[in-house]
Amino acid sequence: MATGLRSVTERTGGGTGQPFLDADHGDVLMLVQPGVSIVLGNRQPESPGTLFISTKQVVWLSDTDRAKGYAVDFISVSLHAVSRDPEAYPSPCIYAQIETEAEEDESEESDSESDSTLNLSKITEMRLIPSDPDQLDMLFATFCECAELNPDPTEEGEEEHNWIFSADQLENDGEEDEDSDWAFAQNPGHSIGANGTHDLVHSVVQLQINDQRFEDADEMVQDDKNGHN
Repeated sequence: MATGLRSVTERTGGGTGQPFLDADHGDVLMLVQPGVSIVLGNRQPESPGTLFISTKQVVWLSDTDRAKGYAVDFISVSLHAVSRDPEAYPSPCIYAQIETEAEEDESEESDSESDSTLNLSKITEMRLIPSDPDQLDMLFATFCECAELNPDPTEEGEEEHNWIFSADQLENDGEEDEDSDWAFAQNPGHSIGANGTHDLVHSVVQLQINDQRFEDADEMVQDDKNGHN
């Protein structure tokens, strides 16, 4: 179940420290990247801190305040992407959408966001901005690797059997702009065509189209016969 963004007020070790990880349940640290700023919703970027990516979660810890940090489980990240488009955001970053338990009419754009007290339950967007933009691809690759380890358990089974899509859906899927400044990756529990099923889906839809054409041809032949009787 998606739990959304949460505050991290404790850490282990000296110096800037590290987040507590539940190693007994398979939470293993995969990457540590210093010099990363975090942006929550439409707020201003936080001062650079250290980013930790584990097999279960993404954790950002402030370098100046040991009581400030944020974490989100991969199960709550519905989409993540690399953004280098300055019209979308001034700095190259990793953009992530976060599922929360808040009501649909409640968002991070509420008055609470402009107050000194941040309501994390309403934050649905997060940006991670490395001080070195050349680190983006490496961060994104690790992000994707760990996200694949955490498919949505409530939708994984449903997507495995949801193979019938309209021809329009497949046509639109093939018309994605390959030169986009965005590189998207969805949680595998939500993705279409996962595990190589896209070609099968296309074949099924094409077969349905061909069957319809045969039916139309039979009707034309029958109408032609009736016209000559």
